Amino acid sequence: MSKTDPLQDLDRLSIAAIRDGLRDGTFTAEALTQAHLVQIRRLNGTLNAIIFENPEALETARDIDRRLAAGQTVGPLAGVPVVVKDPMDMVGFPTTAGWRLLYSGTGGVDLMPATDSPVVARMRVADAVILGKTNVPVLSHTGSHANDSWAGPTINPVIPDRVPGGSSAGTAAAVAACMCVVGLAEETGGSIQNPASAQGLVGIKPTIGLVPNAGVVPLSANRDVVGPIARTVTDAALCLDVLAGYSAEDPKTLASAGKIPDGGYAAGLSAEGLRGMCIGLYGPGWRDQPLSEETIDLYARARSELEAAGAILIDDPFAGTEFAALRAPTVGNFDARGMESVAYDLGCYLRRLGPDAALTSFADFAAATAAEDAFGPGGVLSFLPRLPDFRAAMQDPTRPPDLPEFIALKAAYMRIVDAVFEDHQLPALAFPQMRQELPPLHGTETIQETTVGELNIAGLPAVTVPAGHYASGAPFELIFVGPLWSEAALLMQAYAYETATRHRRPAV
Repeated sequence: MSKTDPLQDLDRLSIAAIRDGLRDGTFTAEALTQAHLVQIRRLNGTLNAIIFENPEALETARDIDRRLAAGQTVGPLAGVPVVVKDPMDMVGFPTTAGWRLLYSGTGGVDLMPATDSPVVARMRVADAVILGKTNVPVLSHTGSHANDSWAGPTINPVIPDRVPGGSSAGTAAAVAACMCVVGLAEETGGSIQNPASAQGLVGIKPTIGLVPNAGVVPLSANRDVVGPIARTVTDAALCLDVLAGYSAEDPKTLASAGKIPDGGYAAGLSAEGLRGMCIGLYGPGWRDQPLSEETIDLYARARSELEAAGAILIDDPFAGTEFAALRAPTVGNFDARGMESVAYDLGCYLRRLGPDAALTSFADFAAATAAEDAFGPGGVLSFLPRLPDFRAAMQDPTRPPDLPEFIALKAAYMRIVDAVFEDHQLPALAFPQMRQELPPLHGTETIQETTVGELNIAGLPAVTVPAGHYASGAPFELIFVGPLWSEAALLMQAYAYETATRHRRPAV
């Protein structure tokens, strides 16, 4: 290849550059796919991001090339190399959720879906080239790492001795290491925002109901959301354009009708997106947990950059409210309320696999995984029995639980959030996504985030964006948080900050 060949610098390869390159004949979809497969061969043995490779990827790329040569219309992500988080159903691949008991290769059973999950189906319709499925911890139980996965730990390509963020650890590592251009992630408690921030990437945690999450191994139908991780705000927005919107398989997505901007999320991006915007800052009114000294310094610089981009900063807009008092961590720093429905949700997920699936009910699931009872002492979800609505929900896992305490909590969060955003005329908040830098890869320390729990319970959207680095080299990121359905505004603000600062560094 010549030195000017764009496939020699995969980190700079964006969705727009791929569109241009395919249109102009600079490269083919097959060559683009091959370049990323070479990157996978080079790095995945060390990083352990991708656990199943898609043998049909090159043929998908060749079909795109044939259609382009024939002048046929192709989808908005034509030829774009993508990865899919393991818990998302994809025909032809087992959905293992990181657990050895759910993978025949490690002595368990295989959950083989009869149909793609809606988000995977939408990526196929958009003509993305799916390169494979990515690593997660057991049942996506942690937002810090994938150390207990049957496939082994995922390594953070930015700073290998620190946690990669979880549970979408593999998706983030594949994007950061240029093994793909964008990846699908999913969050119940930080699993988009944490790995994106840990690896210096852009992550979109959508409003619950914007993107369908049917066909995705659940932890909570009341909290689970699917969203993209990418290297740039624009690429994340273009991926969200494909993912967002109503699906009959997920009735809650009907709420997204009329909430998606005309022309899509990428169309409104502007370098002036912060000018004149009132932006709320982190403080004890939101959460009474202090920032580390180095985080304070990095956040001070970020605040100066926001002001230089035209933002009007509002100190601790939640001061004087009862917002912080609503938080009640269940285990460590994690507030799990709303996850009490997991048994019912798993039953719904298993039924969707089809009548020939190895497991079709929660009772089947419990029997197949009894050797490592997820809810029992020492299990990865052993904290759930402490939740107020859990025992009632478990009395009959075939019936949808009422969850009265969770509903009251969500309502209390939303009353305060709506009032604060209205009173201060705020389009967004901009917080450090973590209170301190990343902990070691191995050990008991977890990521100390600022927005997990509050966002997941309330269902609020957020966008992470690179904002610098600690002295150790660990990424520092801002997270822009907004009211329900404010993804377009958050992306505009994150894009303006990204354009003004350019803090992201290539990981490899």
